[in-house]
Amino acid sequence: MSWTLSVRDRFQAAHFLKEYRGKCERVHGHTFQVEVKVRVRELDRTGMGVDFTEIKRKLAEVLPDHVLLNDVYDFNPTAENLARRFFLDLKEHFAVRSVTVWESEDASATYAEDL
Repeated sequence: MSWTLSVRDRFQAAHFLKEYRGKCERVHGHTFQVEVKVRVRELDRTGMGVDFTEIKRKLAEVLPDHVLLNDVYDFNPTAENLARRFFLDLKEHFAVRSVTVWESEDASATYAEDL
């Protein structure tokens, strides 16, 4: 028996894609949306697995708001690479199932570790 808790947040940032041919090779920005899914196997006496507030706080700590992502990370800041980075950062605190990063309303990348 398990539950999956989901929390979403947004951040705004600019980036450019290295070694890419097309308009995204130039600096541009997004309002990124990030969703983290956390697995819970037991509930506490209040009936909660993990308080949503705690997950939201940690997620807000790892999101790089109003920056040039290329200056923050040593990897090409694609949605795929960002999802993996956020997953690994949050995995230190929660049993993370997956992290999804949307660059727009209709384009996202999800990272999960294979079991």
